[in-house]
Amino acid sequence: MKYKTQGTCSQEIEIELKDGVIESVKFTGGCNGNLQGIGALVKGMKPEEVIARCKGIRCGFKPTSCPDQLARALESML
Repeated sequence: MKYKTQGTCSQEIEIELKDGVIESVKFTGGCNGNLQGIGALVKGMKPEEVIARCKGIRCGFKPTSCPDQLARALESML
């Protein structure tokens, strides 16, 4: 699934789930190294756990962040 982000430097998140587990997460745009790290860390996790850990994280003065947008994308998939 592709999710268009809002309010972040990244523009899109591509998420693959397999058997209820995150298979891969790829961000387009944003802080490349950090976002590759997030993708590697959440691989193999259940979406609900990522949502619980990442939802509500803010980036500076922005009301959202790339991890928060990932949580929102996963919520829309469930």
